[in-house]
Amino acid sequence: MVTGCGEDAAAVRTAGDAARMVWEESRRLWGIGTPIAIATLSLFAVSSVTTVFVGHLGNLPLAAASIGLSVFNTFSLGFLLGMGSAVETLCGQAFGAGQVAMLGVYLQRSWIVLAGAWLLLVPFYALAEPLLLAVGQDAAVAREAARFALRILPGPLSFAVSFPTAKSLQARAEQGAGARLGLGFHVALTYLLVAVLGMGLPGAAAAYDVSLWAIALAQAAYIVGWCADGWRGWSTAAFHDMWAFVRLSLESTVMLCLEIWYIGMITVLTGHLQDAQIAVDSLGICMNVNGWEGMIFIGLNAAISVRVSNELGSGRPRAAKHAVMVVVGESLLIGLLCMALVLIFRDSFSVIYTSDSELQHAVSRIAGLLGLTMEDGKALSPTSTWAATTSSGCPSAISSATSSTIYGVGGIWAGMLCGIALQTSILIFIVWRTDWNAEAALASSRVRKWGGGEATKPLLE
Repeated sequence: MVTGCGEDAAAVRTAGDAARMVWEESRRLWGIGTPIAIATLSLFAVSSVTTVFVGHLGNLPLAAASIGLSVFNTFSLGFLLGMGSAVETLCGQAFGAGQVAMLGVYLQRSWIVLAGAWLLLVPFYALAEPLLLAVGQDAAVAREAARFALRILPGPLSFAVSFPTAKSLQARAEQGAGARLGLGFHVALTYLLVAVLGMGLPGAAAAYDVSLWAIALAQAAYIVGWCADGWRGWSTAAFHDMWAFVRLSLESTVMLCLEIWYIGMITVLTGHLQDAQIAVDSLGICMNVNGWEGMIFIGLNAAISVRVSNELGSGRPRAAKHAVMVVVGESLLIGLLCMALVLIFRDSFSVIYTSDSELQHAVSRIAGLLGLTMEDGKALSPTSTWAATTSSGCPSAISSATSSTIYGVGGIWAGMLCGIALQTSILIFIVWRTDWNAEAALASSRVRKWGGGEATKPLLE
């Protein structure tokens, strides 16, 4: 990890130079990305385990949980992850510049901002049923989904703690064991409440909330107890430059919401099809499988964020560019492998989620499109999403769903692929046009502006 200013990476002039650069950068990226990917996989598995247990309760509970997790929780995820995104950039750049004490200040500032942001989400959950009915959801599905959404409302509040904490740890290329331990706890608790005590959907929601909070508190305890150089206690500096912090987060919030809410929009659109329960359930299962692969790429994206932030904070723009090039290439290879696995097991993987033969057949019919999604555009930045989703993805999904040749859930998924393909093209253009020297100068300016001497001033003296 680079923690101070130094010479930039050497230019790549020969095939040997390229091979050495790819090897060294891969070693750094996976050294950072592997523990992050494991942590994010564990966190995602909390939702996935909930879906698996609920799926065996019946098609209606599965549809309710799918909407609750992929629409309402996705809405919260996009908004809160975006509002906390500034801490990822600032912590990475501060660590790269050697100002480790600022990590705790940025973390506290982000906790305050995200707690306020969560309050803005409460009406969205409280009005879940009328909102779902207003967009044409099946009445029975809307009623059950609204009840489930209200029961999981405490879960997103834990994101206000866990998101900034995880980003602070990522900047240091560290990960606590909270997510992994939390996953084991969640499996046991869900089994107890759903399978043993027979609490059904309410039990699954309760296990989900408790497990998310257990993970969040474990991560926070790790920061406070074992990261003394980055945590100097509560500081008044956390309240300084609050609006600048929010403004920096808002830019990413808009982009992330467009990226993540798109998935929720697709789920809502599926509810308009005939046999809404089967349609929503089959899409939900495929989205869940797609999410497992997505967690690997979240680890890679977090690793590239750390690498680029550290290198720009250290004034090494060419090294940052090399990191981006390597991660895009490796993401394409991982996507090909995941696509192959989905196509090989297309007729059998759905048995994990349901014992309903009709639903299993519905999943098998769209597994080919799921496989293509595994490859198409996973290592993407949300900066390309606005144009892709509004100009291609949603219109294509709507028209394909009603077409006589490509129809139903498969048509919706095909339309989503069109948006992802356009998104990929936009990202390639953005990376190609980026002025990395200017980005390095901007990073240095930001660290100087927000890295003053107040970082260690305690709140209670």
